[in-house]
Order: sequence, then C-alpha cells, then structure tokens
Amino acid sequence: MAKPKFIEDQDKLNKLAPVAQADLKHHVFVCGGKSCSKVGASEVKEAFVKELEARNLRYGKESKGRNPNGTILLTDCGSVGFCSIGTAVLVYPENVWYAQVRAEDVVEIIVEHLVGGEVVKRLALVNKRD
Repeated sequence: MAKPKFIEDQDKLNKLAPVAQADLKHHVFVCGGKSCSKVGASEVKEAFVKELEARNLRYGKESKGRNPNGTILLTDCGSVGFCSIGTAVLVYPENVWYAQVRAEDVVEIIVEHLVGGEVVKRLALVNKRD
C-alpha cells in the first residue's frame, strides 16, 4: 500500500474539503447496513436526497445538484450496530436516533425536525435524560 501524501497547507486542505468550513445546521446519517438495507434503507436515503434537494437544503457541489450553501449534510453509512431498529437515521448535532424509518416518514423528519426544530417523537428513540 502506498503511503498517503500528507498535506500541511491548511488553505489547501480547506479547498479540498470545503465541508469543514460549511455553515451546517444538521448532519443526517442513514444506515445502509445489511439489516437496514433489507427494510428499505435505500428508499429512505433516496427520499432524503429528493426532498432535501427539492428544498435546496442539501449541502454539496452545485455540479451534483446540491447547494454549496446548503445547511444539511446527508451521509449514508454502514451498519450503526442496532440491526433491530432499521432503517436507522441519526441526526447531529442533537444526537437523535430515529428507528424504523420508512421513505414516507422522511418529509415529516425534514419539516418537523430539520427545518422546524422539533423531534419527531413517534420515530425517535427516547433518551432517559429527556
């Protein structure tokens, strides 16, 4: 394996990874692990893509249909380790875990939580400290 080139110039790093300087309000992770995939993870992710891009909220390159000034970063990820709650969706910075999310739930999560600031309680795993 080749040793990766280490970039010391901070400005160059920021140019290569503009997300580090983005004014994000939320980072949404959609589990794409084996168990979540069996219960519609790809449909959930596609629903987030469609709705966030339609509302011009999804952060990313304009050439990919996203908004460089968007405030929500969408990331698919491997298993989050809780196979029985799939499809799992995690929202930061609030650290809200949504369980058993279906594609038809996505608009509600976007409107109520990501835009409105209110957790969708019927889908959220409740933190005992709340």
